[in-house]
Amino acid sequence: MTNPTNQGSRIQGLAFFSYGFRPFFLSAAVFAGVALPIWAMILSGVDNTDFLYVPREWHVHEMIFGFLPAVIAGFLFTAMPNWTDRPPIKGLPLMVLWALWLAGRLVIAIPWPPPIVCAIVDGAFLVALAVIVWREIALGKAWDRSPIGILISLYALANLLFHIRALSDAATDFPERMALSVIIMLLALIGGRVIPSFTLDYLSEHGMLQQPPSFSRFDGASILLAAIAAMGWTVQPDALVTGWILLIAGLVNLIRLLRWYGWMTWREPLVLILHVGYGWLAISLLILGAAILGFRLRQEDAVHLLTTGAVGSMTLAIMTRASLGHTGRPRHADTMAVVIYSLVNLGAMLRVVGPATDLSTSLVLGLSAMIWSGGYLLFAVVYGRYLLRPSLDGD
Repeated sequence: MTNPTNQGSRIQGLAFFSYGFRPFFLSAAVFAGVALPIWAMILSGVDNTDFLYVPREWHVHEMIFGFLPAVIAGFLFTAMPNWTDRPPIKGLPLMVLWALWLAGRLVIAIPWPPPIVCAIVDGAFLVALAVIVWREIALGKAWDRSPIGILISLYALANLLFHIRALSDAATDFPERMALSVIIMLLALIGGRVIPSFTLDYLSEHGMLQQPPSFSRFDGASILLAAIAAMGWTVQPDALVTGWILLIAGLVNLIRLLRWYGWMTWREPLVLILHVGYGWLAISLLILGAAILGFRLRQEDAVHLLTTGAVGSMTLAIMTRASLGHTGRPRHADTMAVVIYSLVNLGAMLRVVGPATDLSTSLVLGLSAMIWSGGYLLFAVVYGRYLLRPSLDGD
């Protein structure tokens, strides 16, 4: 006779690997919730770490090439079936890909194999993700999604370059900027599609006459400017022309955001948070450009506005929305979701503004890291049970 407990565990295990957003969103949230407190401890003086790279490079690599790729994979594996009319990646293939991502985190943190092996294991995940994206685009003949394939391929290349330079004891600033530039373009491209779409759904559902305009040449120009600015910053981070292009790109994308009527969605934080995240993106471009042009601003602050603000807000916006909608639950942000969003945005603001106060820098940065990561830990606690259990609608 079958043991009901074992059968229930098997059903939950099958559910966990039934869609890409489940393992990757939960793992990304747990990882962010653990990695940032470790970084805060390092800032406070704990220096007995034995990572593959020095603490600063470990922190940068694991947030850019560890945490974020998990979120991107979860999003792409969930969205690609809609783009290509092909079945989702699930079951054993999804389990193997998740295990490959996890292996990368482990060998970077506990580098017991030779360094080159650790680098290959970690680099393999984004390469595999790029191959899968291109395969799905080709088989589904969804060639309009080719920009996504190009960006993920560049992302994988940036990670490989990071390892090559780090293992050679060379500076890793170029692959870091390259990866951040890819992130800028992904946010402008994907965010510029989903934000007006979800906003339109909300406004129409509530009988509001205002509607975000359809994708136009202005949107195309906004994305193109962001791409040119990002590429310029990658290769010429201190050139005045780069600063001016970043300023223009930030201003144009801020105007783009205002055209989407985000303030009309204040009653639904699940939609509003997307607008907040895109606002962080536009402001980070503006501040980055201003810093290059000599204003009393720092490129480092602009980078953290991008990573903690834009990435933090928009990843959690997508993670909460998908975790609700794809498990058969109403797409509505409850009180706990608002707390999650608030923690991440508070942590982002403290990370940028805090060092300018009279408080201890290590204290401010540590507090910022704890608050920001707390948002992801709370996501794991609240939404983890949805991701581990079968969907309410049976899908």
